[in-house]
Amino acid sequence: MTKAVRYDEFGGIDVLRIDEVDRPVPAGTQVLVQVRATGINPGEAAVRTGAMRDIFPSTFPSGQGSDLAGVVVELGPDVDRFSVGDEVIGFSELRAAHAELVLVEIDNLTPKPENISWEVAGALYIAGTTAWGAVHSIQLEKGETVVVSGAAGGVGSFAVQLARRAGATVIGLASERNHEWLRSHGVIPVAYGDGVGERIEANAPNGIHAFIDAYGGGYVELALALGVPAEWVDTTIDFAAAAKYGVKTEPGTEGRAGAEVLAELAELIADGQLEVPIANVYPLTQVRRAYAELERRHTHGKIVLMP
Repeated sequence: MTKAVRYDEFGGIDVLRIDEVDRPVPAGTQVLVQVRATGINPGEAAVRTGAMRDIFPSTFPSGQGSDLAGVVVELGPDVDRFSVGDEVIGFSELRAAHAELVLVEIDNLTPKPENISWEVAGALYIAGTTAWGAVHSIQLEKGETVVVSGAAGGVGSFAVQLARRAGATVIGLASERNHEWLRSHGVIPVAYGDGVGERIEANAPNGIHAFIDAYGGGYVELALALGVPAEWVDTTIDFAAAAKYGVKTEPGTEGRAGAEVLAELAELIADGQLEVPIANVYPLTQVRRAYAELERRHTHGKIVLMP
């Protein structure tokens, strides 16, 4: 038997529990991964509450989680790469990553560089590939200005760094306690709250080319009010506003970048060109506490579970 997060109905963090389940057996091109770290994400909370049931229908009991990093402990009969003992970064498409042992298709895995910590590796997939997709969707060119809301959060902290790597001037919206981190990464920090539009404009004398919304709560409307064309606005979270105003939602719920992009991001981290802030680490048994912190929406970087 092995431990895994489960829930039997839509709801808040109180529906989450730790179950003893049968040890998974890999079939076909699956491998069994002993999870060392698994990141948590706002989208997983939305799925669990039922807010995204039309996009992600659930069958109960349901598991939870996508991001993972760990060690391969067993191979399916058709596996033609990876070996027992390999350290890997990957993702589960079965909402199963919040567990001690997880079945993963080999196409969803990439080798973990030795100099990346388990916490960082396990937090990489959803936030990293979402930010990668958003930055690529707005086609930044050197010298253009982009605004990122939620700039110190899980997705935002990736997005500001990737936008800077593209040569853009980046304005990051964040609470003041995170301004020094933004400055240290070449980002112009701007505080949330009343007057944020005026503060953005004061820091963008050459105008605003694009806007990445990683927070929701009206930032799509703000971007359009600032004169950013809808085709250069990307929201990773406010799908209702996207539908209303025709802005982008890359990578959206389909076509998310896979293991190739995951490997690219891992290499940037290994080379010291990309930082993944870790807000907190919890044991798997404290999954409720981890999501309670996440849902307060004030973390700098990623929250990680470690089985």
